Amino acid sequence: MELMEIMRHRRSIRKYAEEAIPEEKLNRILQAGLLAPTSRGKRPWEYYVVQDKGTLEKLSAAKRHGSALIAGCSTAIVVFADSELSDAWIEDSSIALAYMDLMASSLGIGSCWVQMRMRKDESGGDAEENVRRIMGVKEPFRTVGILALGIPAEEKEPYDESALKWEKVHR
Repeated sequence: MELMEIMRHRRSIRKYAEEAIPEEKLNRILQAGLLAPTSRGKRPWEYYVVQDKGTLEKLSAAKRHGSALIAGCSTAIVVFADSELSDAWIEDSSIALAYMDLMASSLGIGSCWVQMRMRKDESGGDAEENVRRIMGVKEPFRTVGILALGIPAEEKEPYDESALKWEKVHR
């Protein structure tokens, strides 16, 4: 599939089948993240692959809204970044998450990016800190987000190109 077609078909998938992702596909997704460009080639990100159901369940409760789907995925990639290594750690990690998200889509793997930075849990606690505690990761590493992955158990229509907001483009 051509890149533009992958982008049109990439949708956030929140429902997954009870089936593991083939290892070769997971490795391709991780490879895409490792190939992502970074400011000054610093590569401040670290990827933690989580497949343990108990840990996925804990991560699903790390923030108030939008993370429950993690409990149903077969694999999550938690993206941390060394905030002291690069001042562009947020951008660098976001690009890597997007690369992995697109690769997952190209391979027929469902994915959903779950933001943790600047989010709160049910009691007002810091979601980013919750994820660091669950994963045993210390500062200066910051939690950027989690990419939930799995075999899709739902289908969504591709984006309609006629609905693109061309008025947002200024020439």
